[in-house]
Amino acid sequence: MTGTATRRAGLAWMILSLACACQFMVILDASIINVALPSVRRDLGFTPTGLAWVVNGYLLTFAGLMLPGGRAADLFGPRRTLVAGLFVFSAASLAGGLATAPEVLVAARLVQGAGAAMMAPATLAVINTSFTEPGARAKAFGAWSAAGGVGGMVGALAGGAITTGLSWRWVLLINVPIGAVLIVAALLSLAATRTRRQSLDLTGAVTGTAGLAALVYGVMGSADHGWSSGPVVGPVVAGLLLLVVFTAVEARFATRPMMPLRLFRVRAVAVGNGMLLLFGGIAIAMWYFTSLFQQNVLGFSALQAGLGQTPAAVMFMVTARWAAPLLPRTGPRPPVLIGSALFLAGFGWLSLAHAGSGYVTGVLGPTLLVAAGIGLTFPTLMAVATTDGPESDAGIIGGLAQTAGQVGGAIGLAVLATAAGARAASEGGGSSSPAALAAGYSLVFLVAAGLGLALAAVGLLLPRHRRG
Repeated sequence: MTGTATRRAGLAWMILSLACACQFMVILDASIINVALPSVRRDLGFTPTGLAWVVNGYLLTFAGLMLPGGRAADLFGPRRTLVAGLFVFSAASLAGGLATAPEVLVAARLVQGAGAAMMAPATLAVINTSFTEPGARAKAFGAWSAAGGVGGMVGALAGGAITTGLSWRWVLLINVPIGAVLIVAALLSLAATRTRRQSLDLTGAVTGTAGLAALVYGVMGSADHGWSSGPVVGPVVAGLLLLVVFTAVEARFATRPMMPLRLFRVRAVAVGNGMLLLFGGIAIAMWYFTSLFQQNVLGFSALQAGLGQTPAAVMFMVTARWAAPLLPRTGPRPPVLIGSALFLAGFGWLSLAHAGSGYVTGVLGPTLLVAAGIGLTFPTLMAVATTDGPESDAGIIGGLAQTAGQVGGAIGLAVLATAAGARAASEGGGSSSPAALAAGYSLVFLVAAGLGLALAAVGLLLPRHRRG
């Protein structure tokens, strides 16, 4: 009996490690190449506009294909979907690392994002189906959340170190051996499931994917073209119309819808996804804009800014691992409300930082508070949004939750960047001076504090915790 229990514990640890490693790699590759972009441009001859697609191409297909990726996990099983995603991701990384022309690298990043869109919801489905006891599932969510958060933070440090020590190509090529190891681990640890005899809802998949992709594409272009320009308004309107068509197809016409709208009748799923949309803007304000503040106002290099955010990353990881096991005992409301209070305090403190602020008092203290809030809320929101639906829909529920966070982050980045630029331009002394930029970032942090309050308000709609 003891031997059986030990084997089960070992298998559970392997499955959790696999899910965390995959999530770490997916999030890492969204940011690791940023530091290497100057080297990429020199080697391959990118134009400035084209260079942006090395980053945006990955994010676009990652966000746009998450829902089909989640449904694939339901139809073909998390094991098959995860292995297929790892293979696509690794093959695209190899092609990108060996690219000799800009078009090849951009195409590789688009395909890499598609692989990530299969992997991410599959890891959530693996956790939901492998950890059924509430306490164990909460711990697994905490570890998974911490892995993704650390992946986002390690990106700048790893990208700088690899580019400096080896070459920008190894930022992509390193995924190949890691992907091979994870494929073997998935085949050994995950049980095969029967393929469901159900055709994929192609109309829903096309309209939903195209709608999300167009919306994210338009939003991402707002920083360069302005919200009222054709390159922004056209894709955003087209994306919204396609999403309306997608909703109509799923509600009225699809025999077996890709995303059953009945899932939104589950209170926790509906509220959890709404909160994840808000959380995306909070996360962007924390990790992206505090990095810009350190570089553009305090004069840090990209590597120094990455090191400057390391304490916050550690705080996030520790808080997420510590807080997740409490969820079955406290319910979701207390972590969300405490986290929102930390967002209000931390971002309010950050909004006071200026060109003469020091790192310790102006950045370190408040980012530790915000990171603790993220550690409390992120695993809680993911657990709320994904654990109350039927197990047969675990993949699409996971894809929906991650899509909400990605879309919220994309919209948050566009809106906050526009607000920061407008505030900086209104300041005297030039919009690129440290003082003007600090004023712009101050507005961003005040808006993020407001998002924290909105998160708390929506959190009151969460189901009450029932003891026992």
